[in-house]
Amino acid sequence: MPKRREIHIILDNYSTHKHRKVREWAENTGRVHFHFVPTSSSWLNLVERFFSTLTHKRIRRGVFHSVPHLESSLKHYIETYNDNPRPFVWTKSAAQILEKVDRARKALAAASA
Repeated sequence: MPKRREIHIILDNYSTHKHRKVREWAENTGRVHFHFVPTSSSWLNLVERFFSTLTHKRIRRGVFHSVPHLESSLKHYIETYNDNPRPFVWTKSAAQILEKVDRARKALAAASA
């Protein structure tokens, strides 16, 4: 990647991403920008959504006799999935999603009060 291009990285709120040394590294490069997804919003992360599908369709339905067997089964699932990939499609509008997030925040606040 050319050194003049900016790099935008979307991350979850895991604490290691926020460590002082990681933030200093990003700031010192001058071109790396971190964007954190909101707390408790893993459902927004399409990578996590894919792993959820993988878990439900392959891992929970499988019997694995060894780690290599599990690894080969996962690789086979991914290769098969990639033969006919299907994009994840949002079925709710942004307004509907934000409304649900707001309701969840209020419920959490009420529960912790």
